[in-house]
Amino acid sequence: MSSIEGIVDALEKKISQVLKTQGVLKEANLKLSQEETQYRSTIKNQELEIKAWKEKYETLKMANTILGSDEDKRETKLKINTLIREIDHCIGQLSE
Repeated sequence: MSSIEGIVDALEKKISQVLKTQGVLKEANLKLSQEETQYRSTIKNQELEIKAWKEKYETLKMANTILGSDEDKRETKLKINTLIREIDHCIGQLSE
């Protein structure tokens, strides 16, 4: 009978250890999930900031073309022509 009690005691200890390990792993998982959320938020903010800087760069680039560089004038004319074509296309779709 004592060997059965020993087996049961050993089993209870192992179950207790497994439950403790599970608790530790749940806490670690929760912490990692919170960190992931924080990192995703940081990445999203940085992406928005990059987008804003790109828009500022394009605006500055356009302003420089208006001021006078020959290289930039050509690029600006191409962009304006592209915009005009897009507007014409939209007007054509609206008139249909």
